[in-house]
Amino acid sequence: MRIQNNGNIQSPRPAGVRGSVIVNNIVKLYGKKKDIVKALQGISFEVTKGELFGIIGPDGAGKTSLFRVLTTLLLAEGGNAKVDGLDVVKDYKEIRNRVGYMPGRFSLYQDLTVEENLEFFATIFKTTVDENYDLIKSIYSQIEPFKDRRAGKLSGGMKQKLALSCALIHRPSVLFLDEPTTGVDAVSRKEFWEMLKQLKEQGITILVSTPYMDEAGLCDRVALLQTGKILSINTPQGIIDEFKKPIMAVRASNMLHLLNDLKEFEQIEDAYPFGEYHHAVMKKNFDEESLKNYLLQRSNKEIELKRTEPDIEDCFIALMPPSPPAGGE
Repeated sequence: MRIQNNGNIQSPRPAGVRGSVIVNNIVKLYGKKKDIVKALQGISFEVTKGELFGIIGPDGAGKTSLFRVLTTLLLAEGGNAKVDGLDVVKDYKEIRNRVGYMPGRFSLYQDLTVEENLEFFATIFKTTVDENYDLIKSIYSQIEPFKDRRAGKLSGGMKQKLALSCALIHRPSVLFLDEPTTGVDAVSRKEFWEMLKQLKEQGITILVSTPYMDEAGLCDRVALLQTGKILSINTPQGIIDEFKKPIMAVRASNMLHLLNDLKEFEQIEDAYPFGEYHHAVMKKNFDEESLKNYLLQRSNKEIELKRTEPDIEDCFIALMPPSPPAGGE
């Protein structure tokens, strides 16, 4: 099952609100001649001021390349972009003073203490910790008791909070967070998103990338990104509303055998693992009893079937272009 995508991605946003981040047909390539990798293939979207905007996609989708272009760390081969009204090429120095960037890999100084890292970044931006402490207080106060501990000795969740504090210490207007919750526990992930909500309330525009589909629902709007192309841009609920086919959640005693059988059933358009179940995207007017009888005939045991609602992951899978046939281009 494929949600139709005609290449003209619509990005609904409030009328009359100017874009805090404007991306127009950005192309990023790596390599030379025959070995060229197309990391970004004509990316376009706008993010409004004060919006929490998610870039959702798996590893290799182009999320990091996009953020590095927007934070002036990489030059694109094509297209243009503006951040806070400034061109990412012509005005790169001013943009670096206005944005906060938290890369996916922990990049602070491991041998410096928590306090020393924060003071160092404040000094770079010609400010002080005291001057902007009100912005980071709710975050930094959680790790302040460990201010004399070296950054390299912190837990994943504490490193995350320190990196965010350093990215905010100069009071940026736009904040870029590249997979900030990767590699941290579920509790730290939840705490982090609570912190982002608080920052949004202070008027900061936030762009966050993540491979976790369940985090998409925490954003105001999301762009689904795959192999350098945007598949869809909308509110999380808007993307889900575009999914029109019924879905059955199915499980049995032998899940691998079940998946192979589901893929061969004529009333199923697509089937894939989904947590404790397999999701089967059904054709319209399918017959549930026929599906159950078919699975029984295929020697599946302890069968459980139930209708379920789609979520972002179902939509992402439906939007992905079909794989080329074996041996094809």
